[in-house]
Amino acid sequence: MPLFLKNSLDNHAISAKRFGDYYKIKRKTLQFHYKNHLSDFKDWAQKDHASDWLLYGKNLGKYLSLDETSLSNGELYTIVTNKDAHGKKGSIVAIVKGTKAQDVIDVINQIPIERRNMVREMTVDMAGNMNLIAKKCFPKTDIVTDRFHVQKLASEAVQEERIRLRWEVIETENKVIEKDRNRGKVYQPELLQNGDTHRQLLARSRYLLFKPRNKWTKTQIERAEILFQLYPTIEKAYKLAQALSYIYENNTNKDVARLKMAHWYNKVENSSFKSFNTIARSIQMHYKPILNYFKLF
Repeated sequence: MPLFLKNSLDNHAISAKRFGDYYKIKRKTLQFHYKNHLSDFKDWAQKDHASDWLLYGKNLGKYLSLDETSLSNGELYTIVTNKDAHGKKGSIVAIVKGTKAQDVIDVINQIPIERRNMVREMTVDMAGNMNLIAKKCFPKTDIVTDRFHVQKLASEAVQEERIRLRWEVIETENKVIEKDRNRGKVYQPELLQNGDTHRQLLARSRYLLFKPRNKWTKTQIERAEILFQLYPTIEKAYKLAQALSYIYENNTNKDVARLKMAHWYNKVENSSFKSFNTIARSIQMHYKPILNYFKLF
């Protein structure tokens, strides 16, 4: 049983609880004996610092990603991964507790500079600490701003306009409800063509605004038509966000992408959205690594 238990927990995606339930063994007892007697934990070279950082220099590859993630209890960790591993075995290069640049740099720099100079591209977001880590640890590497983080900013700007209008509708509705109550009347909200109230329309449109038009369902198409007719500023914001996505999805040439981005800036400048102007300035501040994305194709 001990050897079978070790092989099962080492090589298969099975939890101690599931294994224990099947063989009528208490979970905590099973975990204790596996950790302290059967596994290699007591001889693990990184045991003393595992709660603060882990480093797997052998997993270093030519194409890396650097990002932050929340692993437990909302605690943030900085993680370096090898893209070529596609999230499977050998993906993790380093995990460091927290997001302080120097802490991460100190860990990664334990990998010899000769090996770090083999890295060709490092994908990061637009955070200053991430860019600093990439530059300090991989000085000969092209830094690429992840398209997900750029498009996320645009999507958040669309949702910001939707939420702003929703709060206005809620406030107006509250005033009408109070007024009708003082008159002894029962408030009846206006029902739109699809059966939504104005308040429901703005709440239920959240997900469709993340999607391109060609992926809307029949119900979402109907809701979007009503939404854009009643709240044209949401449609305007949606089109700006989709135009940015179009640049990423339909351009592979860096020079063409640069020209398309310039046209998009002009559209943003002619709009009245403060949030989109902020996004445009952020893109301009990270212009080179953003355009480096198009070198990948």
